[in-house]
Amino acid sequence: MNNLQDQGISGVPIEIEGVSKIFGPELEKPFRALKEVTLSIKAGEFVSVVGASGCGKSTLMLMVAGLLQATTGRISVDGKPVTKPLTDVGIAFQDHLLLEFRTAMQNVMLHADIRKLPRRQIEERAKDLFAQLRLERAMDKYPKQLSGGMRQRISLIRSLVHDPSVLMMDEPFGALDALTRLQVRMDLEALWMRRRPTVLFITHSVEEAVGLSDRIIVMSPSPGEVVDDIRVELERPRPITLGDAPEFGAYVDRIHHHFERLGVLHGMGKLPQHA
Repeated sequence: MNNLQDQGISGVPIEIEGVSKIFGPELEKPFRALKEVTLSIKAGEFVSVVGASGCGKSTLMLMVAGLLQATTGRISVDGKPVTKPLTDVGIAFQDHLLLEFRTAMQNVMLHADIRKLPRRQIEERAKDLFAQLRLERAMDKYPKQLSGGMRQRISLIRSLVHDPSVLMMDEPFGALDALTRLQVRMDLEALWMRRRPTVLFITHSVEEAVGLSDRIIVMSPSPGEVVDDIRVELERPRPITLGDAPEFGAYVDRIHHHFERLGVLHGMGKLPQHA
């Protein structure tokens, strides 16, 4: 672990072994959200999970975070079994979940106060993160005074302010317009490269996954299972215009072909026929 820290990697490994999830197992017709999933994520890796809505990717993230119990299998983070909600983790969702009656800085510091972290140290880190994201003037503003992109970046600051070893993100850019998504993607990559926490990133966007990830896990429709594990060999930092690299298109096509084969995407002339 010391060697990893010397290289600027603050993340820890995640092991997912034969993990499945069934909702309502006591019911006559239980819902199987996730088949047995086995994944090994290295310390400091940025791993995205892509798949159709309802394929179990968010369920998988919640189980890794300890917020949902697996039906079968075993999950460990930094070699320790996950049996309760993790503390050394940052989580960001599509909804920024900022409190409207608190300023941006107060929203970030609330996270630290709940965790009973050293306030002065956390406040200094928060100011540094605000500066990195060019949001110094937003610190004393309320959420309603900020754009959607600014609110989402403040949510990102809140998830990173305690310097977690693991960052989990569930469609964090889903509500943003295309240009703002691009800026926040670049901001996230820059922040991640500074400390290299282990990232589990849930997204519907194939292009976003390729633009951010070291690896992309492709999931089948429900009940979800892993159909491909793709290592992305693109230089960092990634360029603003990803489509200029032929390798980028090859990764996107590979994932789209999986979705077409699985019936998630339908090509011309392949629409379902109705009577």
